[in-house]
Amino acid sequence: MFRYIIKRLLYIIPVLLIMSFLIFGMVNLIPGDPAQIMLGQHVTEEALEVARERMGLNDPFLVRYGRFLTDIVQLDFGESLISKRPVSTILQEKLPATIELTTFAMIYALIVGGLAGVISAWKQNSIFDYISITIALFGISMPIYWLGFMLILLFSVFLNILPTAGRLAAEIDPSVLKTNFFLIESLITGQWEIFRSAAKHIILPGIALGTIPMAIIARMTRSSLLDVLRQDYMRTARAKGLKFRDVFVHAIKNAAIPITTVFGMQFGRLMAGAVLTETVFAWPGMGKWLLDGILQRDFPVVIGATLTVTFLFVLVNLLTDLTYSLLDPRIKY
Repeated sequence: MFRYIIKRLLYIIPVLLIMSFLIFGMVNLIPGDPAQIMLGQHVTEEALEVARERMGLNDPFLVRYGRFLTDIVQLDFGESLISKRPVSTILQEKLPATIELTTFAMIYALIVGGLAGVISAWKQNSIFDYISITIALFGISMPIYWLGFMLILLFSVFLNILPTAGRLAAEIDPSVLKTNFFLIESLITGQWEIFRSAAKHIILPGIALGTIPMAIIARMTRSSLLDVLRQDYMRTARAKGLKFRDVFVHAIKNAAIPITTVFGMQFGRLMAGAVLTETVFAWPGMGKWLLDGILQRDFPVVIGATLTVTFLFVLVNLLTDLTYSLLDPRIKY
């Protein structure tokens, strides 16, 4: 397994290299002058030319890309054109928020979707089965932004039991925490006021973000279990006198591979696609930060955020592959 992990980690290098080239090239095709964005609209042409020369914008494309690669190896994504802060520093603030939100959403999706799929397969063609299939269909079809607004109207405006936006209540000072993992750190350190506030704030965006994966996992769990239960070896086990409950437990293990694949893909997709959810709920994560960077033509932010999401997506896929052997020992590396 160790050799396999090393091999897969080495595969990440060419993937990131190709992605860096594509991202750098496409960002350079975006209309807008970084020097103009940095200095503002009311600036002389001479000052613009000096800024372009200092930023290396007049150099050939390959020269600029080589300099970009050298900085990336040192985890230097440059400086934001808008906030004038290092992109790597902002990443340390935004990435934990997205990781917490995505993790909460996927835990919710796995628990609710997995249980619904298992019960639907156990009680096939029952009322619960029909209801869960219908809810899963609606869950896949609902736009995230619409669901987000509906959740805000119901739980924040009408019932007034959950906050509408942000990660913490306004009266709480987040500087008492050493990291930006508010929920995890406050739980570990026993700062219960911060934990309660962070937990309340993550519920609505987590449900909105995790509803589509929940519906997909529910449908995949049900179909995978039913497919396994129809296999010949399952019929043989039933014919030999095994109870349906015992056969069903074995079916869950054998059906876990496609469910794990869907879970891993959805996890990686949510890491990259939390833009709408973070925008609706004003969640200070990477999705909203990336959207703001695109709208403001903040090229270092766009490049840094996109490369980080690419790396996380590849890493999640690697962890998913490693999980296969734990679920099914017949799978070899």
